[in-house]
Amino acid sequence: MNQKVSDDLAHIRSMMERSSRFLSLSGLSGIGAGIVGLVTGCLAMYLTNGKMQYVRSNHVQPYESYMVNLLLILGISALVLAIFCGCYFTVQKSKKLGLQIWTATTKKILVQLAIPLLVGGVFVLALLHYHLYGLVAGTTLIFYGLALVNAEKYTYSDIKYLGFLEIILGCLSLFFIGKGLIFWTVGFGILHIVYGAILYRKYK
Repeated sequence: MNQKVSDDLAHIRSMMERSSRFLSLSGLSGIGAGIVGLVTGCLAMYLTNGKMQYVRSNHVQPYESYMVNLLLILGISALVLAIFCGCYFTVQKSKKLGLQIWTATTKKILVQLAIPLLVGGVFVLALLHYHLYGLVAGTTLIFYGLALVNAEKYTYSDIKYLGFLEIILGCLSLFFIGKGLIFWTVGFGILHIVYGAILYRKYK
């Protein structure tokens, strides 16, 4: 009798969790996005070799306009590929678990992610407008981390730890102008791969 009650409670708890949290998030999504971030970051560092910003006697040497445009294209390409990886592996996991992908919880988590990301995007556009390129990498990491922390209540709670690490890394990056691509590669590449591997192992 006690075992039946325990099983019923576990079933009810599972149903409540499924209805209130987005559980289709796949660790493979994180690994895929991380690989994209790592490759893109390394490629950007290779292309900007010898042309990176530097600070000397309070003077910042900015990138030339063609390099800024090239980095923007790389960044947008990485974003599109990372979103594709995230969607593909998440849909695959939803099918495997028999869960619906488009639910009220899905809409809530997208809203929670979108608010900090859109505000961060506008802030980055302002930085680019004023040629403050050295702050872009740190700013993207900070607002992305805020988005993850903001969305944590609608998915696995582990995602907030990745968010905190991204925020810390972004804040550090603001004090190392000229090394932004390194911080960006660690944040969007290595951290995602490590986080994705942990998530996959824990919730597969």
